[in-house]
Amino acid sequence: MSAVSVKNISKSFGNVMAVKATSFEVEEGELFGLIGPDGAGKTTVFRILTTLLLPDSGSATVLNYDILKDYREIRNRVGYMPGRFSLYQDLTVEENLDFFATLFNTQIGANYDLIKDIYEQIKPFSDRRAGKLSGGMKQKLALCCALIHRPEILLLDEPTTGVDVVSRKEFWDMLGQLKKSGITIVVSTPYMDEAKLCDRIALMQAGSIMSIDTPTAIEGQFDKPLYAAKAKEMFAFLSAIRADPEVESCYSFGEYLHLTLKTSTSVQPSAKADQKGEKKKGVITNGQLKKDNHNSVTGGPDEVLTNDHEISTKAPASDERSAVEALVHKYGGPQATVKPIKASIEDCFIRLVEQRKITQKMHHED
Repeated sequence: MSAVSVKNISKSFGNVMAVKATSFEVEEGELFGLIGPDGAGKTTVFRILTTLLLPDSGSATVLNYDILKDYREIRNRVGYMPGRFSLYQDLTVEENLDFFATLFNTQIGANYDLIKDIYEQIKPFSDRRAGKLSGGMKQKLALCCALIHRPEILLLDEPTTGVDVVSRKEFWDMLGQLKKSGITIVVSTPYMDEAKLCDRIALMQAGSIMSIDTPTAIEGQFDKPLYAAKAKEMFAFLSAIRADPEVESCYSFGEYLHLTLKTSTSVQPSAKADQKGEKKKGVITNGQLKKDNHNSVTGGPDEVLTNDHEISTKAPASDERSAVEALVHKYGGPQATVKPIKASIEDCFIRLVEQRKITQKMHHED
């Protein structure tokens, strides 16, 4: 049974369409992620699901309750953590917990087993005002308050935005434990690395969902060989290689440029493993990788080094790889390096956005 069902929801604010005919479903017990940048429409979707906003059109149910007719039932059964810290900053940690427990006609002790592992981390600060807590501690307190009435589903809107890396990891570890207890979790985040921690994800941009699947399956949908290139003068390298007519796409990605060619032969995704959310891993002995004559790092003639230091068997044709190496050395100099890689979720997101722009341009011209 679906814990959340959204069908063709749309919402506008004046002339701005925040959500455009969006549809998706979340299964019971699933950890589902809405992934996208600021302004993608994630918060609007969350506010509609929590009955804080009315959609212009479409329908949605949460735990089989209609968001329009059964809003009271939804509010009693959902734990919501908005993007901005919304607890009472002049109340202490313990006072905030007591207050929210009272709102739901319960007590902290009644559901303490659910929040124990989280609360133990902030218990030493139980007498401190919420406004004086660190960012990570505020998020843990907000999660405790969202769980205090033992909700059937958690809706978390960008819960790790603005907190440090360690706190982000701790927060996701806590979500993993909550999922094991049977709670359905819907979380939004702009961080692509967090997408891999979800069972399924929806990639969202400009109010529309571009793709829904497991993280591994989405990575497998990247339909062209992808290369990572590096040169000494990266800005000049980027400008020059982008202007080459053979290059389809090129963008900065950490210390590398990621690029595809217009003439690339499409690759077929390995859907069988991806549908289960599994990865086909290769073996790298002691972290050693072979190098070719052009200083390109590879895992062998028929293997491709992935972004996660795994081996993919989707190797590009040798003539295409030679063409890429020639382009990289032409614009980046003889010391420039290039290697074929497996696409990450961020690469897939960028490609979907680029394809969407091309489609919109074609429709506009028609």
